[in-house]
Amino acid sequence: MIKKTLFFTLLLCSVLVNAQENTSSPYSFFGVGLNKFNGTAENRSMAGMGIASDSIHINLQNPAGYGALDLTTYALGGSHASTTIESSSASDKVSSSTFDYLAMAFPAGKLGFGIGVIPYSSVGYEMEDITNESSSRFSGSGGLNKLFLGVGYEVTRELRVGVEGSYNFGNIKNKNFLFQNELQFGTRETNRSDLSGFKVDFGAQYEKLLKSGLQLTGSASFSPSTKITSENQRQLATLILNDDENEVIADIRDLDVEDSKLTLPSELKVGGGVGKPKKWFAGVEYGRKSSSDFTNRSFQLDNVNYTDASSYKLGGYYIPNYNDITSYFQRIVYRAGFRYEETGLNINTEDVDEFGISFGVGLPAGNFLTNINLGVEYGERGTTSNNLVKEKFVNVFLSLSLNDKWFVKRRFD
Repeated sequence: MIKKTLFFTLLLCSVLVNAQENTSSPYSFFGVGLNKFNGTAENRSMAGMGIASDSIHINLQNPAGYGALDLTTYALGGSHASTTIESSSASDKVSSSTFDYLAMAFPAGKLGFGIGVIPYSSVGYEMEDITNESSSRFSGSGGLNKLFLGVGYEVTRELRVGVEGSYNFGNIKNKNFLFQNELQFGTRETNRSDLSGFKVDFGAQYEKLLKSGLQLTGSASFSPSTKITSENQRQLATLILNDDENEVIADIRDLDVEDSKLTLPSELKVGGGVGKPKKWFAGVEYGRKSSSDFTNRSFQLDNVNYTDASSYKLGGYYIPNYNDITSYFQRIVYRAGFRYEETGLNINTEDVDEFGISFGVGLPAGNFLTNINLGVEYGERGTTSNNLVKEKFVNVFLSLSLNDKWFVKRRFD
C-alpha cells in the first residue's frame, strides 16, 4: 500500500509540473480557452454523463460518488484528437495528444476521499493570414488546471452527498506577428496571463432499488461562481525572421497591463436514469452554466459576447454477464452516448455550439476488478457562417482504473 501511494504521489508531482493541456482549436483563443471534459473515459464514453457511481470507478464529476467506493481506486487517462478545421473557402487538419487526468480515491467507512489533477480549460492554436500587403501569424498555448480534494458521505444506503475543493492554476500565452511587405522589420505582441484561484463544488446522488429489480438513480451537482486572479503581462518587439524562421530581435519593451479578476461561471447539473445493477443503465442529464458572467483577460473584443449555456446528454451502458467466468466477452462493459452543448461563446452574432456521439468499452484486466477503458467520439463545433470556422473532430481516449484493497489484516507475517 505504501509503495503504491508513494508511486501515485511522485506521478502526481510530475503531472503538476507538466499540467498544461494541448488543443488545436481557434476557439480556444477566447476567455480561458475551451472547457475540457471534467471526467473519466468511462463517463466520456456515455456522452460525459456523471449521474451514476459504482464501487470500483472514480466519478470525477460528482463528489458524492466517493461515498460509493468499496475499493481504493487509481485512475489515469489520456486522449488523442484529430480535427478538420473548415472555413467557407479552405480546410486544414490538425491533431493533438494529451494526458487527461490522474486521480486516486479510497473508502473509509461511510466516507470516501479523492485527490487528483485534471484540466479545466485548454488553449492551443496556430493561424496565418496572408494578403498582398502583409502577413499575420497568431498562436496560443496553455490552459487552466485544477488540483482537487473531495469527500463523499453515505448518509443512508440510498443517499450520498459530497463536497470538493480545488485550486485552479495555469498560464495562457498569446503571440501575434505582423509583417508588411515593404518593411524590413515586423512586430510581435506577446500576452501572458498567470491564473490562480480556489473553487468549491457540491454534489448529491440518490439510488432507489425497486421490487422489480430495477434501480432508479438521481443526481445533482452545483459549482458556485468564483473569482480567480489573472496576473497579466504584455511585451512588444521589433524583429525579423531569418531563413530558419528564428527571431532576430532589434528592439523589445514591456508594457504595463493591469492585473484582473476573472469569474469562473456557476454550473448546475441534474440528471436521472433507470437500470438494473451490474447489467444495464440508461440516463439523461441537463446542465446550465452562467457563462454570461465571463469576461476576457486583458483585452476587449467588440464582436465577442458570452451567454448562458445549456447542455443535454443521453447515454448508458450494458454488461452481458459481469460474473461469467467462462466467457471474457460476457464481462465487457459496452457504453454509448449522445450530447449537444452550447459553449456560451457568441462571435459575429453566431453561437458556437457543439455535439458529439461516443462509444466505448470497459475491458476487465487483472485482480480486484481492474479494467482498461477505451472510447471514441465524433463531434462538430462551430459554423462556417459569418467568417467563422467549423471543426469536425474525432477523439480517441484510453484510461486505466486500478483497484486495490486497503486496511486488510494479514493472517501470516
